[in-house]
Amino acid sequence: MSTTPPTTPRPRLPSPLQEVRDDRFARHGVTLTLKRDDLIHPDLPGNKYRKLFLNLDAAVAAGHTTLLTFGGAYSNHLRATAAAGRLLGLRTIGIVRGDELAGRPLNPSLTRCAADGMRLHFVDRTTYRRKTDPEVLAALLRTTGAEDSYVIPEGGSNSLAVRGCTALGEELRGRTHTAAVACGTGGTLAGMAAGLAPGQRALGIPVLKGGFLGPEIRALQERAFGAPTANWHLDERFHFGGYARTSPELIAFADDFEDRHGLPVERVYVAKLLYALTALSEEGAFPPGAEVTAVITATEPATATDQSSTSR
Repeated sequence: MSTTPPTTPRPRLPSPLQEVRDDRFARHGVTLTLKRDDLIHPDLPGNKYRKLFLNLDAAVAAGHTTLLTFGGAYSNHLRATAAAGRLLGLRTIGIVRGDELAGRPLNPSLTRCAADGMRLHFVDRTTYRRKTDPEVLAALLRTTGAEDSYVIPEGGSNSLAVRGCTALGEELRGRTHTAAVACGTGGTLAGMAAGLAPGQRALGIPVLKGGFLGPEIRALQERAFGAPTANWHLDERFHFGGYARTSPELIAFADDFEDRHGLPVERVYVAKLLYALTALSEEGAFPPGAEVTAVITATEPATATDQSSTSR
């Protein structure tokens, strides 16, 4: 990343591959491998580094001194943007969905954002849903005093982010049958699929419910590459009720996976991805001899709650 100051840790690329020996895959002749994108950068792990670095280059090249972006109360994207601002000496503003959160104690994710210098601006959910409308966006920029800021969309997913994620697919060329990733806004899947070699497949596991993600991913690919690719699909069954929502079954699965393999499992994205791949393996969704790669995009466990509404 050309904007990285000399004192900032350099990204670890390509991210390492780690085989996991798990009988729930092995008895079906399937190999599970983890693509450890969580190890790319201590402050910008996983898809957050890949989605942000071209945007950060563009912001700095254009002379912007402020980054403004959007997210829910548990947004990893907000945390990564705040960290990037700290590393690069840029102001950051986070538009957070849910005005009922204003004045309440910050959760660990938003506490980290604030500690990294991000100014949090809470808006009601109706305004948040309309955040891309030109009039609403202009009003938010005026209200926050950030008219000249570089605006990064929710989840970081724009054409630059999608192009940044093509390297993920390129790093997996010839290394896997199916590359799978948990999806919030779909930018990582859109870029990864475009980077894979012919014959490889990309699988997205949405962590939100609603069935809206397919058209959004196709639109992201059209804007980034001129046309969508035909090598990806979504399995919408494993959202467990929506973003940051969980269940005793999912928690038990994540705890068991950690015990089996000695690896921490982040609950909002990674647990749902690994649960889905395990279920699909048991269903016979992967042919014998296939290697399935789970892209680990998040690090420390995030606080999930059955009371949280959808977010990205």
